[in-house]
Amino acid sequence: MMMAALATWAADYTKYYQNLPTEVKAVEAVMIPANTVNLKDCGAVGDGVTLCTDAFKKGISQLTKMGGGRLTVPEGVWLTGPIMLKDNIELHLEKNALVVFSPDKHLYLDKNSNASRVYPCIRASKRQNIAITGEGTLDGNGQQWRPVKRGKMSDVEWNQYLSMGGQVTEKGDLWYPWQMNNGYPDIADTPVRQEGMRNDLIRLTDCTNVLIEGVTIQNAPRFHLHPCYCENVIIDGVTVRSEWNVQNGDGIDLSDCHRAIIVNSTVSVGDDGICMKSGKPSQSHAISGCEDIIVQDNTVNHAHGGFVFGSETAAGMRRMVVRHNTFSGTDVGLRFKSSLDRGGLSEKIFISNIMMNDIKDEAITFQCDYVNNHAGQEHGKPAYTESQKRWAPQFQDIHISDIVCCGCHTGIKAAGIEGLDCIHDVNISNCTIIYNKVDKQIDEKTALLTLNNVRLIANKAQ
Repeated sequence: MMMAALATWAADYTKYYQNLPTEVKAVEAVMIPANTVNLKDCGAVGDGVTLCTDAFKKGISQLTKMGGGRLTVPEGVWLTGPIMLKDNIELHLEKNALVVFSPDKHLYLDKNSNASRVYPCIRASKRQNIAITGEGTLDGNGQQWRPVKRGKMSDVEWNQYLSMGGQVTEKGDLWYPWQMNNGYPDIADTPVRQEGMRNDLIRLTDCTNVLIEGVTIQNAPRFHLHPCYCENVIIDGVTVRSEWNVQNGDGIDLSDCHRAIIVNSTVSVGDDGICMKSGKPSQSHAISGCEDIIVQDNTVNHAHGGFVFGSETAAGMRRMVVRHNTFSGTDVGLRFKSSLDRGGLSEKIFISNIMMNDIKDEAITFQCDYVNNHAGQEHGKPAYTESQKRWAPQFQDIHISDIVCCGCHTGIKAAGIEGLDCIHDVNISNCTIIYNKVDKQIDEKTALLTLNNVRLIANKAQ
């Protein structure tokens, strides 16, 4: 019955592939066997105190022996360490099910001593047919991992962090979750090294046939939802959220994924909202670049960018349609960012019918000198070798139309790199942008944008 229901439900995605401006390969149904195991029957207690790590492991193991199926998490508060999904497994959170990941950092240590990060809260590697569904909530307990900047905190918020313990830098500008009052020991010899070990809430690597549907994903140690090198990914109706000042708290990031759809979701986070990333091609992974992707009918509230490329774009961005989304309260609306040694080619990118308001900075921006500084690092302009310059950004074949933005600091901003053809064949048409301070800042020597019927209107109330 479950398999039939999933197949019928997935057929609804055909509507997203109608009237496309370019051919995009469609996603297919994710099939999960109809077996069911309840987490309670595996010894779990939903009291927020009892550690349920072994119960999750036991339930997934039982289902694996049956060929796969659904692990049901009922109403309750379920404290756990990291969860590893296997083939043909669906983690299903019923309404009022709250899965909280333990603040005990030792639970997340990777068995590989050479690993640079700890285990994600939920992970899967080289698996097929995996799903996370339901009406419940996954909470990454991220305040136990993330540094926070004093300049982004009110006095009340800052004092709340200080009450948890932790360590403040000599300048008083940064707090680290180091030597916390929770009684759990640290896992590195300095707060900076421990901060560098934090990982994503959900990280799926080299997986095929992935479904994330309905759940709330919040308070991640780092990124919230991060499929990497995956194929056939469906993200539908999820809520992703964190406080606005969360460090590196990206919402939904697709890194080198093929055939994916992100629809009907709401994101409000401390860093980029919906983001496409692509590293340099690697022999370790069969998938390179982001391609055949649809992003539609989503809302992004607070985020550094509503829809974002980068900063890694090296293996390329191909055949994407982004349409009928709302960005309300983001720092930037459409954000294309990369740099030398991290850039690549974009092809057949179509973005349309994006409704924006209350945009803090630019409605549309292209940046080719982006520098990713970790918390506590000084901002500076790096030097690049000739070899690194070969990986320059190539933002081109990008078509942006029918954008309405009611309120932003700057309408359109774009700057490439002198001597390199980083931004060209970018067409922006039939748009209305109401700006508060600057209509456009386009370096015409390095950024070739074609504007057709673009109305840039000064906000007279400013």
